[in-house]
Amino acid sequence: MIEGNLRLVLSVVQKFSGRGESLDDLFQVGCIGLMKAVDNFDPTLDVKFSTYGVPMIVGEIRRFLRDNNTVRVSRSVRDVAYRAMQAREELEKALGREPTLEETSKKVGLPRRTVTLALESIVEPVSLYEPVYSDGGDTLYVMDQVSDSGGEESWISGLQFRDTVHALGTREKKIMELRYLAGKTQMEVAKEVGISQAQVSRLEKNAMKQIKNQLQ
Repeated sequence: MIEGNLRLVLSVVQKFSGRGESLDDLFQVGCIGLMKAVDNFDPTLDVKFSTYGVPMIVGEIRRFLRDNNTVRVSRSVRDVAYRAMQAREELEKALGREPTLEETSKKVGLPRRTVTLALESIVEPVSLYEPVYSDGGDTLYVMDQVSDSGGEESWISGLQFRDTVHALGTREKKIMELRYLAGKTQMEVAKEVGISQAQVSRLEKNAMKQIKNQLQ
């Protein structure tokens, strides 16, 4: 199983090639993830090994990158985080759902705040432009799920708003109002308007294009 899936490790490692780490080191770490996947894989389930193995390999590489990040986290904090992650996995299997932070903290035997800080300390920073998912050709990025607090689009505010969006349709106006006056995320807007986040993203981008063309 291990020898037959080394190409799987290689394909995962290629995705991390731009991080300045030795590809040989990443390959070795990926092989550890592969071995863990082989140890825990249940061949009786109707699931391809690659479907199970890739997340395990990716997780092992990400843990390696976090441990070798320039922002150092103390060993004790990392130990708490790893214990919490292990407890969360065990609870998820037992409960059949994602456990709450309270349940995880109780299983670890530590205060909720301690567990929360430990988990947050090892989270790998992501780019605002990292894609979250794609729905029908509309790619959603991390920045699309973050509330606006006055970035490059802060000119859409106050008394300017009505004049700025007067040429837009009713739904587009509502979306722009919620996004740039109320400062809501696309997810929140989608829930309030009653459409998908992908649709909100598409309508917002079209509205921005219209507004910028109008101001030029």
